[in-house]
Amino acid sequence: MHVHILGICGTFMGGIAAIAKQLGYRVSGCDANVYPPMSTQLEALGIELKQGYEIAHLDDEPDIVIVGNAMARGNPMVEYVLDRNIPYTSGPQWLLEHVLKDRWVLAVSGTHGKTTTSSMITWIIEYAKMKPGYLIGGVPQNFDVSARLGDAPFFVIEADEYDTAFFDKRSKFVHYRPRTLAINNMEFDHADIFNDISDIQRQFHHLVRMVPSNGLILSPASEHYVEETLAQGCWTPQEKSYRNIATNQETAEASAIEGWQAKKLKADGSEFEVYFAGKLQGTVKWSLIGDFNIDNAIMAIGAARHAGVPSQVAIDALAEYVNTKRRLELRGNINDIRVYDDFAHHPTAIAKTLDAMRKHVGEGRVIAVLEPRSNTMKSGVHKETLPASLSQADQVFVFQGENVKWSVAELEAKCQQPVSALNDIEALVAAVAETASTGDSIVVMSNGAFGGFHGKLLAALSTRFGSDTGE
Repeated sequence: MHVHILGICGTFMGGIAAIAKQLGYRVSGCDANVYPPMSTQLEALGIELKQGYEIAHLDDEPDIVIVGNAMARGNPMVEYVLDRNIPYTSGPQWLLEHVLKDRWVLAVSGTHGKTTTSSMITWIIEYAKMKPGYLIGGVPQNFDVSARLGDAPFFVIEADEYDTAFFDKRSKFVHYRPRTLAINNMEFDHADIFNDISDIQRQFHHLVRMVPSNGLILSPASEHYVEETLAQGCWTPQEKSYRNIATNQETAEASAIEGWQAKKLKADGSEFEVYFAGKLQGTVKWSLIGDFNIDNAIMAIGAARHAGVPSQVAIDALAEYVNTKRRLELRGNINDIRVYDDFAHHPTAIAKTLDAMRKHVGEGRVIAVLEPRSNTMKSGVHKETLPASLSQADQVFVFQGENVKWSVAELEAKCQQPVSALNDIEALVAAVAETASTGDSIVVMSNGAFGGFHGKLLAALSTRFGSDTGE
């Protein structure tokens, strides 16, 4: 069978391509921009890549076309497929029919932490000497690729609430039919397709309805919108996770609460104890920081336990876990100025990222560089909550992209610390490099390539200080 994929270079669709190839299909695809790292990964798998959306790409008559959710009516290839009645489907639907229907699916959903938590679960099951299948919307550094078919019954998937395709406006995750479901959190996001939080809750409840009675739903007890959604009806056993026990509380206090808990042993989150039903399961000592990563880890340990991995094995696995790329990833260190890359693009994620860095560096200076790039951020929906989310930074730089529909300079008057708003990346690089001094931590936050900002900043710092210990 010949499968052709429209929008193949996105992380999800590229994962579909890799899995289809492993199933023995001939796979080709096209995208508006065919470039590394996804193009390199796909070409190494023997997948045929074509630039742009030319009708000629379908001359060899594929058996089915898988349509990415970035494809819209009016796209010449979409119109050609429809006019000629060529069989087509969405990526999530294809995955269900060809892979997931026969697997034990562990799905990770929520506004934040999906990529990290799904990567953790996959690594834990791998560490337990099984070979899970997985499809992760990022680059898991414990593995060579972002998706694989796997050998075990288990398949781990990042379960995104974004819509499926131009012809299927349900959330992608309703196609996954998980046996183990983690709901990390829930906030309003994706303002381009959802009107309000109730729209999002409706999609999540569709997902909850699909989890069998012999499955498991893990969720944090403190998330109001998650609790509201589950209260609409849940027919599956649940396990709750609770916010971290404060460092000055006695371990004995954990025994009063059922479910999963963590007690921080270090303020930055790099060491913590894990409890289940009041009983100590073990201590995680790892390279990650941040309370949000502790929360992710607790969900991962609980999900893996449901799949048969003992808690202590999961805890041992996390000691060797390497975080996914672009999650507080250290990109370089010039003259003891550390440059981090982070995917944060929602005020809550921004606040958690900067809080983690503040606890990690203590009194050291934290410089935040933000590109409001998501559709929701560009629309200005979150502009009123941004100042508070940036409060842990000592200085802030914000990029005014040409598609941002509000003036980021508004933040200058609303933030407690100095804010610089610039509309030119080269000028932004120069301003940050000039401001930086020894001992600073620069956290660059964007869900896109940001015009190669990280590399340009490291080069500018290297020129200024004459030293380079970057990657």
